[in-house]
Amino acid sequence: MAKQKRPTRPSDGHQVIATNRTARRDFDILDTFEAGIALRGTEVKSLREGHVQFADANVWIDNDEAYAMGIHIQPWGSTRRYGDAPAEPARRRKLLLHHHEIDELRRKSQIERLALVPISLYFKEGRVKVEVAVARGRRKEDKRQVLAARDAERDMARARKPNVR
Repeated sequence: MAKQKRPTRPSDGHQVIATNRTARRDFDILDTFEAGIALRGTEVKSLREGHVQFADANVWIDNDEAYAMGIHIQPWGSTRRYGDAPAEPARRRKLLLHHHEIDELRRKSQIERLALVPISLYFKEGRVKVEVAVARGRRKEDKRQVLAARDAERDMARARKPNVR
């Protein structure tokens, strides 16, 4: 008998845990990569409850490995099991990427002087994934222009929408 796949919640198989909204405001996103992330113990349970913050998260390449820094995952519960390491909410976490992807990210960050920023954290087929963006920083003037364009687009959408009461 064939094994049936469990149905996932959203239609595309992704359940978004958290997004880095400041990254979309502060950076122009040029390219994105999907990476796995190495987690410890009860961090996945904490992610399922949504206890994560992306405040100043970024990605670093160190010794042919990629690490996510600044992703703050709250410790799950108040219990501590035998053998679990003490909770370190803001520790650096290894990203699981292929060598050619790490080489490409290194080239873009060092040679082209682009930033590597985690954009979102989500579940895909029961595994936690991180969307890493290769991005160029925006200046203050650019941020204002983007916000003004977004506000104008929102106003136009409101004007087109019929006013039903």
